[in-house]
Amino acid sequence: MNFGVAIPFVAHLGFELTLFEGGRSELVFEPRPEHLNSFAVTHGGALMTLLDVAMAVAARSVQKEMGAVTIEMKTSFMQPARGRLIARGHLLHRTATMAFTEATVFDADDKACAHATGTFKFVRRLPTGPRSAQALQTIATD
Repeated sequence: MNFGVAIPFVAHLGFELTLFEGGRSELVFEPRPEHLNSFAVTHGGALMTLLDVAMAVAARSVQKEMGAVTIEMKTSFMQPARGRLIARGHLLHRTATMAFTEATVFDADDKACAHATGTFKFVRRLPTGPRSAQALQTIATD
């Protein structure tokens, strides 16, 4: 299953989308050595990205042609995340322009490791192409 759009950072991390419908999402993440911290468990930044994507995908699952950008996110880390991880996202409420969501990451033993709530703004996707890529390159080098 794909995300409906190219998300280079998510592809780089190797997240696999397994559920994307009805206000729900599920992603699988097999952390590699470069995703670990000095305690040999999944780095909090990787977990926050996984939670962020799970929530955004849950929001987008009810209107797949729209984008969803993070407005705010609160994360709680409950225990170290080891092994294969599964993130489950849920759309709690939506308005015409906003989505209120939550997600939890579970470890290989199905124990909750981290939980987040987030608010997302629905946005229309802008046209992409050579001109857009050139504009992004200009912004990146300024």
